Amino acid sequence: MSDVLLSLDDVDLASNVAAGRRRPLQSELGASAELGALGALHECSILLVDDDPIALKLERRILSEYANVRFATNGADAVRVARASPPDLILLDCEMPGQNGFEVCKLLKADPALREIPVIFVTAHDDVEFENLALTLGAADFISKPLSAAKVKLRVMLHLQLRQQIEALRCLANTDALTSLANRRRLDEALASEWSRASRNCLPLALLLIDIDFFKAFNDEYGHPAGDRCLRSVAQVINGAVRRPQDLACRFGGEEFAVILPHTHTAGALQVASTIRERLATAAIPHRGSSVADHVTVSIGISCLAYGGQGASERASWSPQPGDGELVLVDMADRALYAAKLGGRDRVEIAAVQR
Repeated sequence: MSDVLLSLDDVDLASNVAAGRRRPLQSELGASAELGALGALHECSILLVDDDPIALKLERRILSEYANVRFATNGADAVRVARASPPDLILLDCEMPGQNGFEVCKLLKADPALREIPVIFVTAHDDVEFENLALTLGAADFISKPLSAAKVKLRVMLHLQLRQQIEALRCLANTDALTSLANRRRLDEALASEWSRASRNCLPLALLLIDIDFFKAFNDEYGHPAGDRCLRSVAQVINGAVRRPQDLACRFGGEEFAVILPHTHTAGALQVASTIRERLATAAIPHRGSSVADHVTVSIGISCLAYGGQGASERASWSPQPGDGELVLVDMADRALYAAKLGGRDRVEIAAVQR
C-alpha cells in the first residue's frame, strides 16, 4: 500500500465553488495541506457500487493505489459482498436499475454489522434536496459527477481517517485502562450479541468468571502498586489462553475477569480454564498471603448454554427457557465461582441448573 499525499494543487475545491457545487467544509480546505502530516492510513478496503463499467473503472483507478478495492454492479450484490466481508468505506451510485442507491443504503444502515460503515453517494444530482435525502438515510457524504481524481481521493481519505479516529475512540472506551483487556461495558455488549446469535442459531455459548484468590491479602502483603502489577500479569495469562478471534477476555471488575467463548461446550470451556490455571502456576507470582499455594491462583466458575443434541449430556449444558437472557449465563457462572471459592479456591466449578 502506498502513501497518498495531497497538496493544495491536487485539490479542485476552488473550481467546485465556481461551478456552483456544494460549498466545501472547512475541514476539507485544510485537509489537503495537513494530510501528509497525519501519516499514512492503515491498509483499508473500499467497496465500489455502480452499474456503469466506465465509472467503476475510473473509481478503481483512482483508489486502488492505496486501498484494496472491490466492486459490485447492482444493489443485491453490494449488500451480499458487504455482509461477507465488511469494507471500510462504500462508494455507492445513486441511480442503478433494480435497487437504487437509496434502497441499498437503507439495507446497509439496517444491518447492525454494516451500519457504521461510511457510505458516500456518487450522483449526477447536485441540489440541496438530494443532499438532505442522502444525509437523512445515513450517508456520510456525496460526490457529484463528473468525477475528478482529486475530489474522490480527498473525500474518501477524509472519511477513512474519520472512521479510524472513531474506531480508536471506541477502542479506548471499551478497554480497561489497567489491564488492556476489554472492559465491563464491552463485555456486556459482546455477551448480549453472542447470546442473541447463539439463541437464534441454536449454538453453544460458554462463559468463564475468574477470581484471583486472596487478592485483598495480596494487596495487604505487597502493596497496591504490586497488586496492579499482579492484575496485569493475570490479565496477560488469561488473554494468552484465549486464542480464537471470536473469544473475548475481559476485566469484570476488581480482581475478577470473564471470558466469553462462542461456539463452545463445557469440555472446551474446561480446557481453557485448565490452561489458565496451568500458565498461572508456571508464572509463579509469589503470594505469601494465600492459604492454598505460595503463588497466585484463581478460582473459576463456568456456565454453558447448549441445545438438545449438542453436548446436552454434558454436565451444566442447558437449554434456555422463555424469558431467559444473557444475564442468566452470568448468574450461573457466578454461582459456580462461589462454589469454587467455598470449596477451597484454586479450582474450577461448573454451574448446575435444575429445570
